[in-house]
Amino acid sequence: MTDSSLIPKSGGYRQLKSFIIAQLVYDITVRFVELYIDKRSRTCDQMIQAARSGVQNIAEGSVASATSKKTELKLTNVAKASLEELLLDYEDFLRQKGLPLWEHSDLRRKLVLDARCKNLQDFQNLINSKTLSSIPSSTNERAANAAHVLIGVASALLSRQIERLAKDFEDKGGFSERLYKLRCQKKILY
Repeated sequence: MTDSSLIPKSGGYRQLKSFIIAQLVYDITVRFVELYIDKRSRTCDQMIQAARSGVQNIAEGSVASATSKKTELKLTNVAKASLEELLLDYEDFLRQKGLPLWEHSDLRRKLVLDARCKNLQDFQNLINSKTLSSIPSSTNERAANAAHVLIGVASALLSRQIERLAKDFEDKGGFSERLYKLRCQKKILY
């Protein structure tokens, strides 16, 4: 082990699919609350904060991974929990407005997944597309359900990421283990 491997490179979160989708969900949520949630409602702030927390904790955990795999694991799980909170907010919106939550077998869920939206404009185009609106539904129903689908994707990716991080931590340890190995190697050399 060389001195440079004591603190490995970290912070590659911008390439993580979980981050990319969580960031899209954040943008969608900001726009959603602008359109459909009363600005004076606590729900407005809560939804934005939950979406923001999902994104920010992925980034913070990724950067912290250089010196604390435990912190990375914890913050990645916080991101997942924040998105779960947001998922419930979208479900509450649909229930309170008397709108249906699309079943897992609903064709529109597949259309949302297949669209692979990269940004808010792609998402808005999808919501207003003839393909997605071919089954009679309101725009707010389509937006809430499509956001719900994307949160599910981000959550599934974060679950896999957490499992991988936990296995890596178990197999390789973290900063303390690397430091211990480095110290042992230096003692051997002297």
